[in-house]
Amino acid sequence: MAFSAIITLTRHCHSPIALSLLQIPKFHTAQPISPNYFHCRRRISTTIITMFSPSQTARTAPEESKVTAPYGSWKSPITADVVSGSSKRLGGFAADSFGRLYWLESRPSESGRGVLVRQAESESDEPTDITPKDFAVRTVAQEYGGGAFTVLEDAVVFSNYKDQRLYKQSISSRDSVPLPLTPDYSGPLVCYADGVFDSRFNRYLTVREDCRESSANPTTTIVSIDLSSTNHIKEPEILVGGNDFYAFPRIDHKGERVAWIEWGHPNMPWDKSELWVGYISENGNIKNRICVAGGDPSIVESPSEPKWSPEGELFFVTDRKSGFWNIYRWVESANEVLPVYSLDAEFTTPLWVFGLSSFDFLNKNSIAFTYRMNGSSYLGIIDVVQNKISLLDIPFTDINNITSGLNCLYVEGASAIHPSSIAKVTLDDQKSKAVDFKIMWSSSSISSLYRPYISSPELIEFPTEVPGERAYAYFYPPTNPLFQASPEEKPPLLLKSHGGPTAETRSSLNFSIQYWTSRGWAFVDVNYGGSTGYGRKYRDRLLGQWGIVDVNDCCSCAKFLVDSGKVDGERLCITGGSAGGYTTLAALAFRDVFKAGASLYGVADLKSLAADSHKFESRYINNLVGDENEFFQRSPINFVEKFSCPIILFQGLEDKVVLPDQARKIYHALKAKGLPVALVEYEGEQHGFRKAENIKFTLEQQMVFFARLVGNFQVADEINPMKVDNFD
Repeated sequence: MAFSAIITLTRHCHSPIALSLLQIPKFHTAQPISPNYFHCRRRISTTIITMFSPSQTARTAPEESKVTAPYGSWKSPITADVVSGSSKRLGGFAADSFGRLYWLESRPSESGRGVLVRQAESESDEPTDITPKDFAVRTVAQEYGGGAFTVLEDAVVFSNYKDQRLYKQSISSRDSVPLPLTPDYSGPLVCYADGVFDSRFNRYLTVREDCRESSANPTTTIVSIDLSSTNHIKEPEILVGGNDFYAFPRIDHKGERVAWIEWGHPNMPWDKSELWVGYISENGNIKNRICVAGGDPSIVESPSEPKWSPEGELFFVTDRKSGFWNIYRWVESANEVLPVYSLDAEFTTPLWVFGLSSFDFLNKNSIAFTYRMNGSSYLGIIDVVQNKISLLDIPFTDINNITSGLNCLYVEGASAIHPSSIAKVTLDDQKSKAVDFKIMWSSSSISSLYRPYISSPELIEFPTEVPGERAYAYFYPPTNPLFQASPEEKPPLLLKSHGGPTAETRSSLNFSIQYWTSRGWAFVDVNYGGSTGYGRKYRDRLLGQWGIVDVNDCCSCAKFLVDSGKVDGERLCITGGSAGGYTTLAALAFRDVFKAGASLYGVADLKSLAADSHKFESRYINNLVGDENEFFQRSPINFVEKFSCPIILFQGLEDKVVLPDQARKIYHALKAKGLPVALVEYEGEQHGFRKAENIKFTLEQQMVFFARLVGNFQVADEINPMKVDNFD
């Protein structure tokens, strides 16, 4: 019997992964089988060099002593196990009133469980896990979550992943038990995110997404939750409602005013949003409110991140007039908005997740901030009295969020040699210079071991198909201290199209990229038109043009690298996840630049995506595509006859953003056409893979798929390739 190339990966008690075949008549349910099933498949391996540890290769070998081997076949200690098992994900961080740091980390080794951790008490101690073993900190509000916990003095309020209820836990006692704050609705029907404490009324204000009446069209509001008693759980009270979406409920220090961001269909928060302030009455309700920004139809803007200063002034970020997100303040007496400092740079990022924090107050006159300009991040201090900025010299070139501590800043950042980390930046007395920089948490504790194998990114600017317009990317050349290729050979290229699509790829250390470059691949990460980090004008290039501008820019980038002599034009591959998966499929269907592709939970049918999308993105695609005819014309599934090269697909079976049927449709269509194709489906995975075994399998199978069907080389790793339909 010929077996299908669809496999479903599940957890199994005898091995890290169990492979279950679909569409096999004798199996009525997914039956686990051993990975040894693939023993009959052609094993792709080589014995160029024996296995070694990175410590044995701390220095780059002289050119004359390097092993000459084809690009793609090099041996590397940066294995898929290193990539999948060593990297934790940061889900947010905060400092309490005592200056202690807390962070939320997602652990692939625990199937992606989110754990709240407190910094070590001393240099000799280890950080302390706060979250009990039978809890996981994560919210799925708006599917992407964020803002899952809040710390105040000796307590934390967090969202528990399994039931999505809010819990309060004492953090002064090591064995404290979390107590529920919100009702049990017999399932995760109500989600909470982005909460703050209101000490005036002893309550917790938070965004609530309520799916009890409709999961397709949940009701989003800002609610208050009573903290006075956990013995009698009350139904949360609605403070603000009526619009489609809310974020950033923020209370001033006296508890008299609350600010928030809201927006409605068909806008996304980065298209157009509004900043409101409500005045709180003696009984805790909002007695009146005023629109601070976003309400004037003559001004196109998307305000974000409202924060109250120690003096009670409201500061926020918006992109009015200049098209760049800059920091502004509200003059309440005149209801006037004034810029704090103007710069053609981005002082925040798109509101995909709750809890963004790109600036914070050091004192009444000083604001710490981070911004993006020309592909790099900067950290600095604004003196609001003298209207001047001081940039701080730290090793990070990519910065995401910051928060203030006691005479310091906690900074989430990375660089080409630093993986995602939290650093403590100690400031001088004048709050104008960094006098100490210390890593408090790192997503990978072993990154320094592989320094000789790290490929340094080069920011490239390349011409697009539109005369006079340029786009951007990070190019990573093949790098390995023990290997070199022959002078006549050019390396294969893997081009990555980022997700979003309203997002930005950055140059921080990513072992998923180094996995490829250390084996002899060139890698390029593209910020196509429509990406963030370059202002609204660049961001708006994708409006009505998704599937055109992004595809053209990815193809232009690949051609630019070929014309520059950096890569082999006959071995161009493309990969992407989510929206990047759509760009991948569209590039393979409507262009003939790439020779193979990998789509991770990507979109094949735009009409189905629009029909099945969750509320947050339900109108997003309309702005990006256009009318019904454009939906049809830009959907790869409708033009299967135009595909001409191999494709491998990976999909989570619990994905509610891009439903599994999308991958199945394209798989069956390409299989029927006779093209080499394979589909991997992961049980228990959602939009993006969190389990270490699945991250590993995805990476290895992409590598061996490209090597077998395009690369013309044998990989050095012991990888059992899965069956590819119409090839094996």
